[in-house]
Amino acid sequence: MINIKPKEASAIINSLISGVVPKMGVQHITVGRSEEINAFVLSLEDVKNGQSLVKFWIGDFGSGKSFMLHLLNTVAMKQKFVVANADFTPDNRLYANDGKGLALYSAIMDNVAIQTKPEGGALPTLMEKWIEQVTSKTSEENNIPVTEIRNDQYQKLISANIMKTINEITEVGGFDFGTVVIKYYEGYINGDDQQCRNALKWLKGEYKTKIEARQDLGVREIINDQNYYDMLKNFCKLFVSMGYSGFMINMDEAINLYKIATSTMREKNYEKILTIYNDCFQGKVNNLFINFAGTKEFLENERRGLFSYQALKSRLETNKYETAEIRDLAQPVIRLMPLDHNEIFVLLKKLREIFNSNYKVEIDISDEDIISFMEVIFNKPGASEFLTPREVIRDFLNIMNLLRQNPHVDKSCLFGEIEVSDERPKDDLLDSIEEL
Repeated sequence: MINIKPKEASAIINSLISGVVPKMGVQHITVGRSEEINAFVLSLEDVKNGQSLVKFWIGDFGSGKSFMLHLLNTVAMKQKFVVANADFTPDNRLYANDGKGLALYSAIMDNVAIQTKPEGGALPTLMEKWIEQVTSKTSEENNIPVTEIRNDQYQKLISANIMKTINEITEVGGFDFGTVVIKYYEGYINGDDQQCRNALKWLKGEYKTKIEARQDLGVREIINDQNYYDMLKNFCKLFVSMGYSGFMINMDEAINLYKIATSTMREKNYEKILTIYNDCFQGKVNNLFINFAGTKEFLENERRGLFSYQALKSRLETNKYETAEIRDLAQPVIRLMPLDHNEIFVLLKKLREIFNSNYKVEIDISDEDIISFMEVIFNKPGASEFLTPREVIRDFLNIMNLLRQNPHVDKSCLFGEIEVSDERPKDDLLDSIEEL
C-alpha cells in the first residue's frame, strides 16, 4: 500500500488528468528512474561540498522531462537545498534586451521553494529566517538580551550587521541588495507590510523603472536583463550562509530557445548557457546546481539547437563509449530513456491505488484489466510513433473517472474507444522562418 497524504493524492490525480506534472507527491509515482536518481544524489553531494553543476535532461516530448525535474526538486529539498523552477516561453529567456531575461528571473524567484514550503513562494519565509539569524548573531556578539535586541535603539546595529554580511557574500550589486534587505528588515520589525512588499518587489525583479524604486526604497539600481544572473548568484551565497546546502534552479521547456526566430538572438541565449556552464565547472560560483530540460532537437539540431553553437557542442557531445546498456550518468547530458511496458504497468498500478485513495472508492480495475488496457493502447495505429507516457496515464485516469461515476459501464467498451494521436506541438512555421 502507498502511504500517501490526501493533499498529495489529490494533486497527483488532478494534475495528471489535466496533462501536467503534479507539484507534490511525484515520489509516489516514480518508476524506472533509479539510476538517474542515484547519480543525481551523488551530484547533490558534490554541490553541497562547494562545487557547482549544470545538467541537461534530454528526452522526447512526453517522455517525462518535467516529471524528472519535479522529482529532482523533492530529492534536493530533502537534502536541504533551496529550489526554484521556471519554464522558458516566448516571453521568458536567458538573454534579452526587452525584459524577457528579467521575466525569467522573476518566474524563478516567484517559485523559490524549501521543504517546509514546497509549493513555492518561499522567498519571504527565507528573508525572515535570515533576518532572525542576523538578529540573534547581533544579540550574541554585543551581549544584548534576546528580549531587547528588537528595540528601536538597536535597529541601526542590526542594519549595519545586515549590510556587513551582504557585503561579505556579494560581488555585484551588493550595496543596493543590502539596502533593500535592510528596508525589508525595517518593515518586518515595524509591522510595515507595504515596505516589506516593496522590498520583495525589488528582490523579485518587478520594478520597471529606477525612479519608482528610488521613490519607494531609496536605491539607485534595479534588477534587469543584464544583471539578473548576478543576483541569482548573490541569492545562492545568501542561502548557503543561512545553512542551506545550495541553490538548485530547474529550467524546463528549453525548446522555446530553439524556436527563437533570429539566429543572432538564439546565439546570444546559447552564449548565456555557455557562461553559466563555464562559471559552474570552472569554480567561479559555488553551491549552484542548474538543470535544463529539452528535446533531442533542442540539443542536437546543427542549425538551431545547442549543437549549432560550437563551444557548447564540444562540451555536450555524448560520451562516445556510452551505449543503451552502459550509461555515463556523470556527464552533463542525461538522456531519459522511454519507460518500458513493465515500468508502465507498475506505474498504472500505483495510479489505481492513488486514485482509489483520493476518491475513497474501489474501482473494479484488476491487474488483468490494466494489462488489457495496455495491450489495446499499445497496439493502436500510430502508437509506436506517437504514444507517450503522458497520454497513456491520462487515458487510464479518464477511464477510471468514468467508471467511478458510471459503475455500470463495460470496461472493455471504454478500452475499445481509445485513440492514439500525435500530441507533439505543431510548429508548422518553424522550418519556413527565414534566418535573419
